[in-house]
Amino acid sequence: MNPEIYSYIFEKFFEEGALDVYLTAIMMKKNRPGTKLSILVEKNLVEKMKKLIFLETTTLGIRITEIRREALERRFIIKETPFGQVTFKEAYYQGRRVKCTPEYEDCQRIAREKRLSISRVYEVLSKIE
Repeated sequence: MNPEIYSYIFEKFFEEGALDVYLTAIMMKKNRPGTKLSILVEKNLVEKMKKLIFLETTTLGIRITEIRREALERRFIIKETPFGQVTFKEAYYQGRRVKCTPEYEDCQRIAREKRLSISRVYEVLSKIE
């Protein structure tokens, strides 16, 4: 499949409710290189994703595997920073905060507005308590 198509179909999968979409380089039968498309979706969206895959890609078949997903409890908070207000995502395990990270979209916006590298923005924001 033309690799340019992946960007287009990734957007469609996310628009239709995919939780995650990714590609993996694999070796297929007869030692041919290939690309495995993986889509993580809730069970009620499987049929919709199958239709998209069959209509939008070159594949002739798919494999479906049920998996269990677990995630940390998340809360979004707004903090005052040297760059103004920034949204942070806090993650909790058994009621205890274990992670706190700034939201990517805010970091991207700040980097553009302040003409800084996004790495520098993350570095500054990582020191905010």
